[in-house]
Order: sequence, then C-alpha cells, then structure tokens
Amino acid sequence: MLDLAIIGGGPAGLTAGLYATRGGLENVVMYEKGMPGGAITQSSEVENYPGIKEVVSGMDLMASWPEQCMRFGLKHEMAEVVRVSRPEGLCFKVELSDGSVETAKSVIVCTGGTPRKAGFKGEEEFFGRGVSTCATCDGFFYRDKEVAVIGGGDTALEEALYLANICSKVYVVHRRDEFRAAPSTVKRARENGKIEFVTNVLVEEVYGDAMGVQGIRLKKKDSGEVIDLPVPGVFVFVGYDVNNRVLKQEDGSFLCDVNEYGEVVVDLQMRTSEQGLFAAGDIRIMAPKQVVCAAGDGANAAIGAIAYVEHLHRENLC
Repeated sequence: MLDLAIIGGGPAGLTAGLYATRGGLENVVMYEKGMPGGAITQSSEVENYPGIKEVVSGMDLMASWPEQCMRFGLKHEMAEVVRVSRPEGLCFKVELSDGSVETAKSVIVCTGGTPRKAGFKGEEEFFGRGVSTCATCDGFFYRDKEVAVIGGGDTALEEALYLANICSKVYVVHRRDEFRAAPSTVKRARENGKIEFVTNVLVEEVYGDAMGVQGIRLKKKDSGEVIDLPVPGVFVFVGYDVNNRVLKQEDGSFLCDVNEYGEVVVDLQMRTSEQGLFAAGDIRIMAPKQVVCAAGDGANAAIGAIAYVEHLHRENLC
C-alpha cells in the first residue's frame, strides 16, 4: 500500500513529492501519464519565478524539477488515473486506465485546469506568441502598449483592470452589450480611463507574423463592419475548466466538496472535506494560477499528508 498517491506532475505535484519523501513518507508515487512539468512548459517566457533572474521558457524552468523532486525516493508512474474513491475503511482506491488498482493511505490531487478556447482563427497559432490566458504571467511584456482582452465575465474584467495598471490601453472585446461580471466590477472597468469597451462584436481572427501577434480583427454583429485593432497582445478569458474528473464517483457525485465551478474546496493546509485527501494547485478554490503558488500548495499538502499518515500509524489505524 502507498503512503501517498499524487495525481498530476506539474509544479504542485512535483513539490508535493519532494516534501513528502524528504519528510519521511515511503512508497510515494506521482501519477503523470506524460513527462512531468505541467502546463507552464507551454509558456515561451517566464520572468517572475523567484530565484530565476533570467527570462526563461517554461520548459527550461521545469527542466531540473523532476530530478530534484525525485532525489528522496519519489517514483513517477507514467499512468493515467481515472478515479480516486474510498469504497470502505480508511484506504483510498486509485483506479488506473489500464484496469489496475492501487491503494493509498493518503492522496494529493494536482490535476490543474484548462483555460477554454474562444475558437477564433489564429488563437492556436499565436498562443504563447501574443495570445495569452494569464495577465499576471504575461502582462508585463506589454508595458506601455495596447492590448485586447476577450471575455465578459468577472475574470475578463478583473484581468483588464490589472492590465490597465501596466498597459497604455486595454480594449475589452465582448460579443454582447451586457456583461456577466458583477455590476461593481463592470462599474470600475467603465470608470477606468485606460479601458475601452468594444461590444456586440465577433472575433474574426488574430493575425501576425513570425515575431508574434500584430493585431485582431473584429466584426460588428449588427452591421458586419470590420474593426481592426493593431495590438501586440490578446488575452482570452472565456472560462476555465478544472480537471476534476478523477474525483467524480460512479454515481456522479464527487469524493469531496467542490464549489459551483467544480473547484475543490480546501482549507489553508490544502485539506479537503475528505480526511486524508488533499488538493493543490489550479484545481482548488481561489487558485492564483501561478507556478510559485502551485509549488507552495504542493508543499502545504505534503506536510498535511505526512501528519495524516503519522496519525494513522500512531493510532494503529493502518
């Protein structure tokens, strides 16, 4: 039986493995069907990770993490977890896609999430080269430049307000005249002199060249008029899906409490409503979606898992 099963091999999962094994847990396995590293490996430039003074790619940032995090005995299993359950007793059941099953005393879920795509032409082509889904990560690259934000929810307008502190102008592009965001957030955005609303339009395409994005073309829904915004940065905020599938049980319920968006409810120690089950990184509520924060979550979760497993041993419960 595993002391700890870690689901996901991004910054949260790797850090959890490092802290758990260095802290004394044995038989710790990190399940990640691909190479460890997480979504940050797709980023072309990272300049806000403490201790790394050069601007590096996400791939370069994460290159040394697996070796360091496996130094104390963490094992990497290249397997896909399809479900984590607790059918009876204190043990967790970890079901793999090949039909095999492992048991674990504790589990940390670090499966992250996936930003939704808007579906316009050029979105995939220029992702990481002018198209972004993270203003905190990439906003600084557009200091004193004009950018466009696509979306009409709270996240879109909050990120537009953030970008307005950095950029010379922020166009908020939305397909409707009304916004899903809270009225107070809409009011703050409308009162910001750097933000201009471009509403009731459809995104036709983002265009550019080998150097990156050069602009975005929009079409008015009522007249068909084409609007060209010559911006080097386009930020897409049309929704975010957390990867919580492994927590869904056969009856459709979740193993632990989740909020209305499917994000796992945790406390400050990354503990879920199910004892011995932890969640770290972008899958949890209020996640900042930053590498440094995900790593901190992983460390917190591992420390909690160590305490939980030690409790089981002291009480002779396993």
